[in-house]
This record gives sequence, C-alpha cells and structure tokens, in this order.
Amino acid sequence: MAQPSMVRRFEIELADSDRGVYETLDLRVAQHPSESDRYLVARVIARCLEHAEGLVFTKGLAADDEPALWQRDLTDRLEAWIEVGAPSTDRLHRASKLGARVAVYAWQRPRELAKQIAEAKVHRAEALEVRALDPAFLDRIAPTLDRNNRWELSVSGGGLYLTIAGKLHESTCERVTIAEAS
Repeated sequence: MAQPSMVRRFEIELADSDRGVYETLDLRVAQHPSESDRYLVARVIARCLEHAEGLVFTKGLAADDEPALWQRDLTDRLEAWIEVGAPSTDRLHRASKLGARVAVYAWQRPRELAKQIAEAKVHRAEALEVRALDPAFLDRIAPTLDRNNRWELSVSGGGLYLTIAGKLHESTCERVTIAEAS
C-alpha cells in the first residue's frame, strides 16, 4: 500500500520589496512520500518568489506532465510554468512551446543547466529563467519543517531573509541567464 502525502501548513508573512508584494500567505502543501525536505523547501520558496494571482501548486511529483507550480488566468490559460530542481531540457522545450513564461528554481549546478538549455536549443531559451538557490540555505531550512510552519520572508535586492522561530536565515536567489551560460 502506498504511503499518503503529508500535508504541511505554511503561514508566511511575505515582504518582497523587489516586486512590491506584501502578503500574508496561508498555504497547504502536500509533500509526496518520495519528496525530500530540501525539495519541499525549494517549492515553497519558489511559490513565495513567484507569488501572483492564479499561482498554485500542482500534483508535482505525482504527475509527470505538470511542473511544481503553474499560474493560470481566469479563463484557465496557462501563464507561467515553474519547475523546481533540475528538469530535463526536453521537458523545458515542451513547456516553452506552451506559450507561457517558464522559470526553473535550481540548486544543483544551475549554470550547467543553463548551458544545457542553450546547447539543446530549447524553444524560446532566451526567455526561460533559471534561478539559482543555495543548497546550503535549503539544507538549513529543511530540519525546521513541521506540520505547521510560520515563516517571515523578506526579499530585497535579490537577497532572501527568512525568519523561522526567531532565527534569521540569509541567502540569495540569483538569476542565471541562458546567454551567459553558452
């Protein structure tokens, strides 16, 4: 019998001065049994950094044809396809052909991923966004996960300032352009 997903709650005070987004998020996130805590943290961080109307978590690991997150408008038209981790260039090529904005939040060799995207001639590669998350940052956050999580996330000048239980964790989320990688 397959293990069920664990549902985690995230109450997040988001202050993203880079985008002018100031929101209180109350998220229920299903963690697939095969999903690492690091991956879950990266999904939640990506969700915060992409916060917009119509942005939702998908079935993710439970569905091969869906990204970690996507954004749809009121007519159900796909506006953004957001991957987490290291998706294949074939997957990114197919996603780019859907006409939506495509972004990847990667922590394992993001510059190599950007180079692979350029070399594979991914459709609209110049428009694809690769964001580099620091794996050490994700690893510092992963052990703090509980069923109920309270975070305060501030974003300023590309810097991430995440406070959990009074402890500040700092990092960055740098954009890696495809042109620089080739």
